[in-house]
Amino acid sequence: MSQVADQLSNIIDKTERLIELCAALQEENDLMRLENQSLTVALNTSRNKTSELEEKLRVLKLAKSFSETNEKSLDIKQKINDFVQEIDKCIVLLKK
Repeated sequence: MSQVADQLSNIIDKTERLIELCAALQEENDLMRLENQSLTVALNTSRNKTSELEEKLRVLKLAKSFSETNEKSLDIKQKINDFVQEIDKCIVLLKK
C-alpha cells in the first residue's frame, strides 16, 4: 500500500506543478494579448497618421504646382506687356 500511496503522492505533486505551470502560461498569454492589443492600436494610429501626412503632402504638391503656374503666367503677362510697350514706342517713332 505504501507504494500506491507514494505513486498517488507523486501524481498529486506532478498535477500541482502542471496546474502552476498552466496558471503561469495563462498569465503570460494574457500579457501577450494585452501587448498585442496595444501594438495593434499603435499600428492603426501610425497608419492613420501616415494617411494624414500623405494627404497633406498631396495637397502641398498640388498647391506648389498651382503656385509655379501662377508665377509663370505672371512672367508671361509681364513679357507681353513689355512687348506691347515696345511696339507702342515704335509706332510713335514711325508716326513722327
